[in-house]
Amino acid sequence: MSNEANVDAILKQAEQRAKDGGLPYRGAVTPAEAWALVQQLPNTRLVDVRSKAEWQLIGRIPGAIEVEFKFFPDWKPNSAFIDELQRQLRLDDNVLFLCRSGVRSDAAAKALLAEGFTSVFNVLEGFEGELDENKHRLKNGWKNSGLPWTQG
Repeated sequence: MSNEANVDAILKQAEQRAKDGGLPYRGAVTPAEAWALVQQLPNTRLVDVRSKAEWQLIGRIPGAIEVEFKFFPDWKPNSAFIDELQRQLRLDDNVLFLCRSGVRSDAAAKALLAEGFTSVFNVLEGFEGELDENKHRLKNGWKNSGLPWTQG
């Protein structure tokens, strides 16, 4: 499959997930799909909205834009979140939001959509993924999918 066909298939699936889930933004992608879009679709930016503590203790994604959506440890919202993003993004960028498990990134995607960005996506499963039967985040997610990341 060519890169263009692969990108088209990913976007179609992402848009269908958003439609099926009643999501207001353009789409929802898996971590592997997000990585493929970052590599193959021009003007695609991955935005990691986890906290500084999470980046330092759990891991980082090389090349991702890092802007905290909420501050650790009290999880107060970052009132400068949109301003920080607008300094680093263009309205025509494809913006992929990622957090620990997909909840903060969903809220971040909705917030950016409200500011006039139209090609906004949530990365399902997040960086660490969902809890397994033992309450460990080893089931899925960016970190557990063999995608690029660094410790601390």
